[in-house]
Amino acid sequence: MLLAGATGQLGRELAGALQPLGPVTTPRRREMDLANPDSIRQAIRAVAPEIIVNAAGYTTVDKAESEPDLAMRVNGIAPGVIAEEARRIDALLVHYSTDYVFDGAHSEPYTEDDLPNPVNVYGRTKLAGERAIAAVGGPHLILRASWIYSAQAPNFVLAMLKLGREKNELVVVDDQVGSPSWAHSLAEATTGLLRQPERARQETGIYHLSAQGYTTRFKFAKRIFEIAREIAPASAGTPLLRPITTAEYPLPAARPLNAATSKEKIKRVFGVEMADWETQLRAFLCDLTAIMRRQATDV
Repeated sequence: MLLAGATGQLGRELAGALQPLGPVTTPRRREMDLANPDSIRQAIRAVAPEIIVNAAGYTTVDKAESEPDLAMRVNGIAPGVIAEEARRIDALLVHYSTDYVFDGAHSEPYTEDDLPNPVNVYGRTKLAGERAIAAVGGPHLILRASWIYSAQAPNFVLAMLKLGREKNELVVVDDQVGSPSWAHSLAEATTGLLRQPERARQETGIYHLSAQGYTTRFKFAKRIFEIAREIAPASAGTPLLRPITTAEYPLPAARPLNAATSKEKIKRVFGVEMADWETQLRAFLCDLTAIMRRQATDV
């Protein structure tokens, strides 16, 4: 198995979670540069894996607005090159996409059949990657994830915890809806999918994979501090949280207001269902607290 992006938030978790399935090759960026198609081809041909998991990508949403060409090379063109190489050796390709392929105007959770209409460069490049893979064909699973966080910065949870220790008041948007997902849980769910390789090859296509349930960023932040204070009250901040609208907090890249997605398809086809977002958040914060305590002991 070849895993691209093993140093990222999700890639680090996948590198460990996939080990029980067999040897995992994790090329570094200098060995597999997604901005360079020749580099991609050479890396895959050197390994000739039965499964390719692409967890790499250009994920800095706001910066993509000023670097659209680089974002397109990494998110839009590279997945097609990987798909071509996968098809050449009849390998199964697992590729991660995003709920940001939608415009957020839908009033209900998006299904895989809903029409994408991204509102920022990041979403457009990720959608281009999905379509490039589909155009090549071959067995593939495109997994649309949502609001990923881990013990590796940058992400929303770590940013909230840091700011909460530094500031007395935080403003958080309360009109963006999504399913916050722990990278560890995503990696475990992916491993569950790949324990069914033949079914995965037969049921090729797009699937939504993220935590059960939905919340706003403000309510997510509120639960982060509430749970953190339960687990480690001495180190958790106590800032006053103030809800605002997205319009009151302008950023370079527009965000879809409703990024909620239905996970019924992946449950029906593969029997895979992630825990709800609050359960995942509590498990992550317990794990993060344990890591911090070990680090403090080692110093």
